[in-house]
Amino acid sequence: MEAFISRKRPKLASTIPEAQETFSPRGNCLYDDEESTDLKLATLSSLFPTLDQATLLDLLISTDGSVEAVSGSLSGKTEDGSSRKRSAVSLGYQTSLSAFRKSENAEPGSPSAKRRALTRKGQTLHLYAPEDIANHTPCSIIHNFLPAREADNLLRELLEEALTFERQTFKLFDNVVQSPHSACFYVESLEERERQKTDYLYNGSYLKDVRQITPQMRTVSNKVQPVVNEEIAKRTAHHYPDGKKLKYQSPHEWIPNAAFVNCYTGSESVGFHCDQLTYLGPRAIIGSLSLGVAREFRVRKIVARDDDEHADFKDQRADAEGQIAIHLPHNSLLVMHAEMQEEWKHSIHPAKIIDPHPIAGNKRINITYRYYRESFHPTYTPRCKCNVATVLRCVQRKKENRGRYMWMCHAGLTPGKGG
Repeated sequence: MEAFISRKRPKLASTIPEAQETFSPRGNCLYDDEESTDLKLATLSSLFPTLDQATLLDLLISTDGSVEAVSGSLSGKTEDGSSRKRSAVSLGYQTSLSAFRKSENAEPGSPSAKRRALTRKGQTLHLYAPEDIANHTPCSIIHNFLPAREADNLLRELLEEALTFERQTFKLFDNVVQSPHSACFYVESLEERERQKTDYLYNGSYLKDVRQITPQMRTVSNKVQPVVNEEIAKRTAHHYPDGKKLKYQSPHEWIPNAAFVNCYTGSESVGFHCDQLTYLGPRAIIGSLSLGVAREFRVRKIVARDDDEHADFKDQRADAEGQIAIHLPHNSLLVMHAEMQEEWKHSIHPAKIIDPHPIAGNKRINITYRYYRESFHPTYTPRCKCNVATVLRCVQRKKENRGRYMWMCHAGLTPGKGG
């Protein structure tokens, strides 16, 4: 199964078609001649021993039972023997993985059901179906979230806003660097806008450009809030132990009272990172609305260095840290759930090929709606002895301390200051 839903980073010599429906036009049976199918599978298994039978069967179906076509596809040859270059990868849709997997021992949807990790070292697992994203990542996705016209109008409004967005600067290894994309911060009121400029620190600096949310952003925010809360309830019931919220997760309703709007032009990207928790608090939840060009949002699990489950098996640990790509088309809402920031890292992958959007061209606009908890207001943020406000961090690499938090001095990341 992994063979056609994941890609190795190095260029492959073969093209494997996307998953197709598993029923033939002639009825609900796969083939009329069951023995012939078994023989074809046996032949392909001998030619390609690294592929499982579920994958080979799916490829047979997609080629109307032609062993030659499947063999040619996997070996990079067409049926007439000529070589074929691998086509450029484009965003698409995928049959749910659940259609190919046997049921787990636990009840379907049970919070205690342990799911087998599908990630592999050196490969990227590409997921499209909402149920697969929910089962194998700390996220859930809603496609076509807004009515088409409303999404397009919001995109046009934010493209105009993005013309004056700036790139944030921060300190990295004693060098002052710029973020690889432009962004701007939006809040609900003019009073809050002024407070943000003087009280809140981001990457060691105060934000100069803070704006009040636009009327269309406010309208969309009112639609995002109930949907995200509904997704939180689903996540809690079906994925968390005993169907309860995680420790330190806010017991209150999620309220989007602030938003970062990011603009990615062309192949612009952002590397693997965790979002700052200082004003969000532990187990933060973020609603991320994508508009314009479709891009890959990648996640990978953080495995503790002394994790007993992987300590004696280096390859297993590397597999567990494998990347998963979630494809974010125009007008899709991604919910990053409570385990994301503490246990995973995420990124926007550089794009080699971009399918232009009819309105945005080569730009992607991303609104990340956030809940700034009152209990984590800057007045409660501890200060270091150097008089620089600290940042809230979670211990991630040591298993014995995972789940603990610490306030860390931020002077080392503040331009013009040492630490």
